[in-house]
Amino acid sequence: MNNFNQDTAENAVKNKGKNKLSEFFNHFSTAVTKITGGVYAFIVAIAIVIIWAVTGPVFKFSDTWQLVINTGTTIVTFLMVFVIQHSQNKDTIALQLKLNELIAASHASNKLISVEDLTDEELEVMQKFYIHLSSITKKEKENQIHSLEEQKEIAENEKENIRKKTDEVKKVSSKNNT
Repeated sequence: MNNFNQDTAENAVKNKGKNKLSEFFNHFSTAVTKITGGVYAFIVAIAIVIIWAVTGPVFKFSDTWQLVINTGTTIVTFLMVFVIQHSQNKDTIALQLKLNELIAASHASNKLISVEDLTDEELEVMQKFYIHLSSITKKEKENQIHSLEEQKEIAENEKENIRKKTDEVKKVSSKNNT
């Protein structure tokens, strides 16, 4: 294990005791999202709604009867937003780390490591660029790999060709003016 990984692992062990609440919430949110994301939780939710609907005539569809389901669903939804968001954030970070490791371990360009830190506008520009690369590949009808570096080199070559042609035009123009 390299020094960075060893230091990080040691710091995680040292900080483990300091973050009991965070650790508890992490385990809690993981368990809740697994349970509530399953078929049995859906069946329970459907059963609750059916029981509520069936009891409507018993309670004469009163305001209190309606308030019970509205309050219950509002509270559950409010709390679940935080639990699900925590789990989603954790999953996103883990996925980003896995993708970063794959990029770092391959011969691919590592310019996209931590791309999630870019602004929305920067991401849109990157997306348009990769759509452009995809269209180039489709036109060629070959399985060639196109990279950011390759496109930069092509653009620089085109710029150089334009500069040469501009110089030629200037030379011809200056000869014609004399």
